[in-house]
Amino acid sequence: MKNRRATVYAASAIATTLVLTGTLTASASVAPEQASGKPGGATATATDGVTHKQNERVPEGAVWTQHYFPSSDGSDTELHADVLLPEKMPKGKKVPVILSASSYFGHSGEIAPEGYKQPGPSKRFQDFMKGTDLFKQGYAFVMVDTRGFGGSTGCLDFGGPGDQADVKAAIDWSANRPWSTGAVGMYGKSFDAYTGLIGNNLKQDALKAVVAQEPVWDGYKQVHANGLPRPHAAITPNTYNSIAGLPQLPGDDKRYKKNAGYEKKHPECAALNSYGYAIGDPDDKHWKDRNPAAKAKGTDTPLFFTQGLIEDNTKPEGMQEFLDNHEGVERGWVGQWNHVRGNERVEDGRLAMGREGWFKETLSFYDEHLKGKKPKVDYPDYAVEDGSGDWRGEKSWPAKDRTATLRLGDGTYVDTGGGSETEPPGEDAGQGKAGYFVWSEPVAKATRVTGSPKVSMTAKGEGNVMVKLYDVDKDGKAVMFDEQVSRLDRDQLDLELKSTDWTLKAGHSLAVEIGSVQTGDWIDTPSKQKIQVTDARLELSVDDPAEDVATGGARSPFLDQYLKASTVKLKPGKPTITLPAAD
Repeated sequence: MKNRRATVYAASAIATTLVLTGTLTASASVAPEQASGKPGGATATATDGVTHKQNERVPEGAVWTQHYFPSSDGSDTELHADVLLPEKMPKGKKVPVILSASSYFGHSGEIAPEGYKQPGPSKRFQDFMKGTDLFKQGYAFVMVDTRGFGGSTGCLDFGGPGDQADVKAAIDWSANRPWSTGAVGMYGKSFDAYTGLIGNNLKQDALKAVVAQEPVWDGYKQVHANGLPRPHAAITPNTYNSIAGLPQLPGDDKRYKKNAGYEKKHPECAALNSYGYAIGDPDDKHWKDRNPAAKAKGTDTPLFFTQGLIEDNTKPEGMQEFLDNHEGVERGWVGQWNHVRGNERVEDGRLAMGREGWFKETLSFYDEHLKGKKPKVDYPDYAVEDGSGDWRGEKSWPAKDRTATLRLGDGTYVDTGGGSETEPPGEDAGQGKAGYFVWSEPVAKATRVTGSPKVSMTAKGEGNVMVKLYDVDKDGKAVMFDEQVSRLDRDQLDLELKSTDWTLKAGHSLAVEIGSVQTGDWIDTPSKQKIQVTDARLELSVDDPAEDVATGGARSPFLDQYLKASTVKLKPGKPTITLPAAD
């Protein structure tokens, strides 16, 4: 089992060369068109708009122009924007703006040169433009290069104060164009969903709605876990440094090309970016500046987001904190998928998230908050797919009947880093072993574990700890559905696991494993020391699936892949805890 999961995570780490881009998924939907750029075609300026007939990279029904404006921090950073307006918009007409601020809008390609011969607007979100018929619906789409990327100057900043200043400037600039109604919505996936959360936190009156697919909720938790780095901490800075240094196209205007060469003239940008990812302390100012979840207190921009609970990239960490702090309208699709878009399909044609209607629901959300149009369809506030693959509608998330704290007791393990033992603990629980288990009584009826479980303990010894939660049937078939790791750099440890939504069927048990780090999803150095755990406790929320109100949605394809990689055979031990009744 350990080897199989390690293989899955190793593949995930390789794919992380595309982390936050969403390009691993985006390229699947647009790659056939990306290499089709033909020589020739017009390049837009601020005053001379270009249509699809003049340049095939411009989406049909739109007019492309290019613009430059300063960031809002008083620095000399200059930002570049590609603007797409409805082609047949009457003179003097004003339209609301959908804005995306990102590192992936460079004219030569998102993360690498894509074979274009002629400059043009990025195809990154042309699926959204086409799927919503955006320009016929009377919207503009604005793509702003955040500092260090595309046609913008400055050092790349991964959601820090510089990026925040850029997002503020982009919102203000978009709201104050002569063709803008002043109402701005933000759209993105992954990194440009991260900038959407940043936009919410800026409390700009012009920002009326944010749509964020698989965002980064907390910059630190994206690359570290309580003192242990993920592979992202090494791979992501190299990826972004590479994107920042992409060669742009000969046909770009002089200003664009000059700005795009900023990184070559300022090699310190790459060094500073790499240094920031290496900071392992979540309380360091570097990471406090990059924590949208903590900064969301008192914000109220209407938010529509998606989050895969079994994501292997932008994981659901910091999500519940953000939602607890956010006071505005919330809509969400939450379920059992990987790092995908709401409209994306897998190879056999099934929707990757399993739910139909992403573009219709998104357009309805924008129409309501940017145009004041009452929705024609009564969508659920939350559409949630739990671990069984079933979908339900909720007014809020997590929906819970009860929260309880379970006493897990004491145990020992050796921080070998070599994987856990599958035997139940006896009197000498964990002696010489890499982990030990605590078992619950089988649940009398289906019980859902939801929200963000928390484990606290007192630990003696230096090293690392990993906590896993398993759904175990009567025959010992066990699915690991939640996990977290931490360094043991203080005696008293409070550990928040990932957000989850998982139903234990009647007769199933919950197993809690505490021990050494066992998978390749973190970079740990085991201490080889014996760790003594005392007074361990598990706080979790439960919900009754019998009360579910079904909503549209099919089983997401990634769930079966996850189950295959995360299922082990365990020998059930003596129950010492009882889950609270979900009623």
